[in-house]
Amino acid sequence: MAISKSIEEILVAWDKAPKKKVTIIHHGFDLPYFSHADDERVTGLRRKYDLNASSYPVVGVISRYTDWKGIQFIIPAFKSLLSKYPNAHLILANAKGDYAREIKTQLNTLPRGSYTEIGFEADLAALYRLFNVYVHAPIDAYSEAFGQTYVEALATGTPSVFTLSGIAREFIRDRENAVVVEYKNSDQIFRGLCDILENKELSKALIAGGRESIQQFSIGKYMQELETLYLHP
Repeated sequence: MAISKSIEEILVAWDKAPKKKVTIIHHGFDLPYFSHADDERVTGLRRKYDLNASSYPVVGVISRYTDWKGIQFIIPAFKSLLSKYPNAHLILANAKGDYAREIKTQLNTLPRGSYTEIGFEADLAALYRLFNVYVHAPIDAYSEAFGQTYVEALATGTPSVFTLSGIAREFIRDRENAVVVEYKNSDQIFRGLCDILENKELSKALIAGGRESIQQFSIGKYMQELETLYLHP
């Protein structure tokens, strides 16, 4: 069973598995959990992480510190964003991993108080809603086997800048449900952030398109496909 077409390609083209033996079943999500985080929970997180009313825009990243996640290309983009939005704030959640030294070296070039590192936050849905814009930028098409964060971000209605890896290759469409940028390209990430923040119609379209496009990843559909595979082969 493959969780994405990327994994199917790896199994068939790289590992030489017979294609007829591979079934693609995407992950399923509790979509209402992500879409129904109330304002009180979001306000609670603003207090928890000491974000004041002037902290705008809040740019979110939820990704462990490893090189193939591409955080090293997001930080320079955020640094450029500060020239236009001096009160911008970068939140890095799941902030640990084998690339931490390199990431922290980059973070040390940012102004004091312009970013927050979060090791773990249990209220994931509210955390996404805390962000004005979200970024996920893996460095190639196969870095992510699936990439749950693509679905989670859009389910919460957070306009996003993405590179295409894992499941994103199958359903993310530029300017329809996210802004798509090239791999390892800080300048494009910066411009994508600016486009979302400065074009309200684009932002609204991405939110609506994102929520519509992730309905295919419901937990009900996932369970149905599993039952079909195992009970009615």
